[in-house]
Amino acid sequence: MRDPASGFLPPVYRALPQATISTSTSAFTCWAGYLAMCLGMFMAILDIQIVATSLPEIQTGLAIPLDQLSWVQTAYLIAEIIAIPLTGWLTRLLSLRVLFLSALIGFCLASVGCAASGGFTMLIAFRALQGFCGGALIPTVFTAVFTLFPERLHLRATAIAGVLAMLAPTLGPALGGYITETYSWHWLFLVNLGPGVVAAVVAVLALETERPDRAALDRLDIASLVLLSVALASLEIALKEAPGEGWLEPQALVPLALAIVAGTVVVRRCLARRRPLVDFRLLRQPAFAAASFYSFVLGTGLYGSVYLLSIFLGYVRQHSALETGIVMMVGGAAQLVSAPFAALLEKCVAPWRLAGVGYALFAAGLISNGFMTYESDFAALFWPQIMRGVGVMLCLLPTTTVALECRAGEIVADASALFNLMRNLGGAVAIALIDTLVEMRAPIHAATLARRLQAGDRDAALIVGLPVERFHGVPLPPVDAATQDLVRPLIERAGAVASFNEAFILLGAFFLLSLIALPLLRLRKPGG
Repeated sequence: MRDPASGFLPPVYRALPQATISTSTSAFTCWAGYLAMCLGMFMAILDIQIVATSLPEIQTGLAIPLDQLSWVQTAYLIAEIIAIPLTGWLTRLLSLRVLFLSALIGFCLASVGCAASGGFTMLIAFRALQGFCGGALIPTVFTAVFTLFPERLHLRATAIAGVLAMLAPTLGPALGGYITETYSWHWLFLVNLGPGVVAAVVAVLALETERPDRAALDRLDIASLVLLSVALASLEIALKEAPGEGWLEPQALVPLALAIVAGTVVVRRCLARRRPLVDFRLLRQPAFAAASFYSFVLGTGLYGSVYLLSIFLGYVRQHSALETGIVMMVGGAAQLVSAPFAALLEKCVAPWRLAGVGYALFAAGLISNGFMTYESDFAALFWPQIMRGVGVMLCLLPTTTVALECRAGEIVADASALFNLMRNLGGAVAIALIDTLVEMRAPIHAATLARRLQAGDRDAALIVGLPVERFHGVPLPPVDAATQDLVRPLIERAGAVASFNEAFILLGAFFLLSLIALPLLRLRKPGG
């Protein structure tokens, strides 16, 4: 079995079946099946953000304790992050077509279960099932790019998948707010049924059945499966608990230690096996390791910026979920407009150069957001979103090419699983660190501003939003309790904005620092 672009495959893969469409399949049918897969992936990514803005309504409807509400999201994310690295093995076992259809049907059924839930436990169980099925949908799309299409169409297909993958977190808040305000929170889940049925029917008609490798079930390393699940679930729990409880408290430290130990053991087991559950040997290739690192970086910026901007618009600007989504749609529009141009540039510019421009542009968009005030709104947030929206496609396309191009058969599935896992891990880590920074720094900024106001600092008054004519650079007399109650929320708001700005700047600095690894993207060799 030979890949014409990459020479002979490594011996471990030579006898394995390929998940490809036959040459008899028409181009229209091939694209129809692929677009159905993209629709399924879009639903899976969208379902995180579409629910996030409507958690208060879900809490009220099911009488969920406030301290347990975050599990509605965490259950989905834990199951999703466990499923993603398993898609390589699942593709071998079921074939690409059957895996996609099974995951899509499971996702839709779990969505119905979420909408029909009458209590917290039932909702969490179906959210976990929904997350696992959704996690299986994401890498299959990027695998399909390199198994369904000839090389000349890879960029076009990747651009379509990239736009939808990046648009979903941007459109989620607006769509979720509209659905909740117009109908009820149940429709956040039921809205998946229509697109799900369409995608399933098209996939059945358009995607041909490949030969599955049933022997993969006999080769299943159950110990590695358990250890991998424990490692990823523990890591997600640690990232969830650490910002509120503290990184050195048992609630965060114990699961973090468990994640490190279990993760170390499972990596060693997979490296030692001829047919591993997850092929971590791919990370020995410098170019693939660099592409995966940049996928992690992109996840921190993409999910971190969406998270920061949404809480800024909701907490500081007091926008509704729908208003927040409308402001944030600027970034999504920039992605749509720039995608064709990014695909054209990818054909004539070296991947490492294009990635350098993309990550530098994304960094500029993050740092530009680091100078917000409590008055910043649509106009002030417009250009930073434009820079990130244009930059994200320049980030995604070349790194995906480096990670997955010139690979054949099941190597693509394993590489796609690791590559997509890194992006989701980047988002989870970024959100946890952002929460920690805001938790620590916002009170410090507020206390500093309070001292400056007491000293009569006019600049501090301007930052907080108080009349500057009352501040003359001399200490103010003590104020009564009523005045303190009036001023305190303004000081806390300004402190929060300052901490948001620091988070944006730190994310931007991380992007700039990541440019050091760009030369590794030049080490790509056909077929790895």
